[in-house]
Amino acid sequence: MDPSNFKSMTDLKLCESSSCTDLPALDLGQPDFMTQMSCPVFSCDSDSESSEDAFPVMNGGCGIEMKLDNEDQDKKEESSKKKVLTVDMVNEGIKVMTYAVRGPLLIRANELEQQLKDGCTTLPFKSVIKANIGDAHAMGNKPITFIRQVMALITCPSLIDNPMFPEDAKQRAQEILGGCRGGSVGSYSDSPGIQIIRKHVAEYITKRDGGIPSDWRNVMLSAGASEAIRCVLKLMTAPGITCQQKPGVMVPIPQYPLYSATLAEYGMEQVGYYLDESRAWSLNSKELDRALNEVRSRCTVRAIVVINPGNPTGQVLSRHNIQSIIKFAHKENLFLLADEVYQHNIYAEGHKFYSFKKVMMEMGEPYKNLELVSFMSCSKGYMGECGVRGGYAEIVNMDPDVMAMLQKSISAKLCPPILGQACMDLVMNPPQPGEPSYDTWSAEVDSTLASYAKRAELVANTLNSIDGITCNSVQGAMYAFPRIHLPPKALAAAQDRGQSPDLYYAFSLLEATGVCVIPGSGFGQEPGTYHFRTTILPKEDAIEDMMTRIKTFHAQFLQDHS
Repeated sequence: MDPSNFKSMTDLKLCESSSCTDLPALDLGQPDFMTQMSCPVFSCDSDSESSEDAFPVMNGGCGIEMKLDNEDQDKKEESSKKKVLTVDMVNEGIKVMTYAVRGPLLIRANELEQQLKDGCTTLPFKSVIKANIGDAHAMGNKPITFIRQVMALITCPSLIDNPMFPEDAKQRAQEILGGCRGGSVGSYSDSPGIQIIRKHVAEYITKRDGGIPSDWRNVMLSAGASEAIRCVLKLMTAPGITCQQKPGVMVPIPQYPLYSATLAEYGMEQVGYYLDESRAWSLNSKELDRALNEVRSRCTVRAIVVINPGNPTGQVLSRHNIQSIIKFAHKENLFLLADEVYQHNIYAEGHKFYSFKKVMMEMGEPYKNLELVSFMSCSKGYMGECGVRGGYAEIVNMDPDVMAMLQKSISAKLCPPILGQACMDLVMNPPQPGEPSYDTWSAEVDSTLASYAKRAELVANTLNSIDGITCNSVQGAMYAFPRIHLPPKALAAAQDRGQSPDLYYAFSLLEATGVCVIPGSGFGQEPGTYHFRTTILPKEDAIEDMMTRIKTFHAQFLQDHS
């Protein structure tokens, strides 16, 4: 399990997405995070005793830069002279941004998976388990029948006469198609989305929040919650006329790296506030004050992000916690961004989802006037329709002039994917009791969420049974974020390789077991602590296998580094 024993190096490509690992390696002068991502890896078919003999020498990590002979260097320089767009022209934010869940660990996992498909028999495992991302269907979880039936009907309307489809699915498909121009999902919609779907979203929110009204005109549909989040953050990028400091946004640490990546790309300051691991990742309001006071001299904080239920931490905020955050945002005059995409994923007894809007409105004056945007997606929950790219943002109390700017901004994107809008509609407006699809829909939803709850408990209990690992219970969402207590020898080994200790651990785990997790350094963590994030989404038999692999590996890792 010592990574230094790997015999040869393979070319890890510089690409954040698993779908483009065939791109050529590039020398982009990567920032520190990518340098940290350097990793020893091995190839199935190499007999060389030396990685330097087997493959050109790496420059700091991940095959980003190779040693070139003089002829190749001349060709490279000649080629670069012909390029109009060069790296020095690229937005500095894009150069420094990183997105850990689709970084080099996933790329290496894809390579190992391909080796197994190609018949490699020398790897110490027979399958790769990608626990790096919350992609339910990729993990073998089945889609909800009603959602797919309606999606099929709106995509191919000639099926509406087919008797195999239930009548309520046909009716829903006709309603959606009636909202589409030309009666086709191939047409553009209004930039904020199809009106009937926005109305269904508002009705869902009103019902969810116990009758607190939602105005459909304040609902913006989007290509997943991520796109809506980016659109709102983009409104805050300019210093403005009242203050010339860099704009900042408070984000929880650990955080989902969409936020750190987007803030880096937009040239904004990330202001991290630590969640309290010793208290099940809850929030101490004093920590909010500390984080804000620490950055007042270098940036103007405009907003605070809250992820509830938590990603990567899996906590569900109490009503008291939510009230504290709202009071803080009001005191400091901050815009509140509530990432609530896991609102259906609540597992732990005694825990309940409270929307920030509901709590804020019930708190009354002056808090109900707080500027708020909440986000939801069809990628998570019981649906798991990640690739469909459906989501929404509900915008509350935004300045009308800023709202006009937001509308102008999204109009340049034409409209969100129509199929994503339709999928969001089916989540907001599912089959009702008495309708033909209700019993099947209800059974599938209940079964899916019950299975997630079982897996959440299994993951936390197994991790806590391993010497040297501690893990808070997975109260909600789709992830566990265990802390790994590493011996000094492991810390020294990581330092020798120029890696953070949890990155060294994650690569060692992947090469030894085929299990792909993401190190805590990709999400942020308190200094001196080390974690990894794993999803709970592998099917029940696969997750038991995964836990067994991790348990066996960790015991050997501690022995090797004792």
